[in-house]
Amino acid sequence: MAIKETILELLVRLHEENGSDLHVSVGAKPSCRVFGEIKQFEDFPVLTSEDTRTLAYSMIREEQRKKFENEKELDFGYEQEGLGRFRCNFFFQRESVAFAIRALPLRIPTMEEILLPEIIKKKIFEPRGLVLVTGPTGSGKTTSLAAMLNHINDVTHKHIVTLEDPIEFSHKHKSSIVNQREIGVDSFSFAESMKRVLRQDPDIILVGEMRDLETIAAAITAAETGHLVFATIHTINAPMSIDRIIDVFPAEQQEMVRAQLANCIQVIMSQTLLKRSDRPGRLAAFEMMVGIPAVRNLIREGKIYQIPSTMMTHKKEGMQTMDQCLRDYYFANLITLETAMSRCHNAKELRNLIAAKEAELSEASGEEADSDNEPTAEFIPQ
Repeated sequence: MAIKETILELLVRLHEENGSDLHVSVGAKPSCRVFGEIKQFEDFPVLTSEDTRTLAYSMIREEQRKKFENEKELDFGYEQEGLGRFRCNFFFQRESVAFAIRALPLRIPTMEEILLPEIIKKKIFEPRGLVLVTGPTGSGKTTSLAAMLNHINDVTHKHIVTLEDPIEFSHKHKSSIVNQREIGVDSFSFAESMKRVLRQDPDIILVGEMRDLETIAAAITAAETGHLVFATIHTINAPMSIDRIIDVFPAEQQEMVRAQLANCIQVIMSQTLLKRSDRPGRLAAFEMMVGIPAVRNLIREGKIYQIPSTMMTHKKEGMQTMDQCLRDYYFANLITLETAMSRCHNAKELRNLIAAKEAELSEASGEEADSDNEPTAEFIPQ
């Protein structure tokens, strides 16, 4: 079997298994992640060092090979006709080539399909500000952002510029113009791209990842000066995201950055993927922090620790903690209690939320039963 065919066969198999990621490493059979769990391709052989190197190098150009061998890491996008796009990461382990490939859907999902909260559908049409999507690697951040931008592209007349490493979802020009720039191909770095992007007359800017001080500072400035900026950061909740951004800056600049963030933050959405209990598959759970005046004041005053309680008590403004979302999914029979407890931020808090909800439902059920037993007006004894 030719190597090119083997790569194709692996990608086809990934698609057939409904897998999210393909893993190739020396001393193991190829495997994929299906609904969060690793599954080996039992009918494939255990791979040698020569196998993994040949498989990897069949996917890349000569200049990419040289870069990989020099830097020992390589990120790039790969497209296979009929299967869609893939995000690839090559790396060395124990002096041998290994790689992980993330499958990207052929079609960008709608915001409704991935259950994005209603407040997001409003905030993506703000004229300016910062929209942050946070979460661990593999939590669906890229998919959420693609769904948001696709909706904007469908219904508004804007100029959207994306800075990505690599480009994952391909956006067509619809009602808006979408220019997608791949770091390492169309530009040298996020920081360099952000220096130039404001000269490109954008309405909306997507920063694939805020990795360094220069990129973060430029994103905040763009959000302050009349642009809507979407960005991602690897944190597990909204308050931690604020601390992470501020801590990047030198101590003497942090008070100014707090003020800037307080002025420009529109929403921070933190997400994680959960195994469904109602049917095969996974769904995203969301924590929502909205830039209401109370939150802006807490950021400005450095009282980040008080934000979670503010989020819990301002549900009408579209806010919720991750634990509140997990509680709601549990009572909607979308996830098990075990899944909820394994992903909560505060186990005691989640147990209290569940107990309060059970008491509320029990009380409502009792009132309904009492109402059913009450005589109607015409049969009330005199």
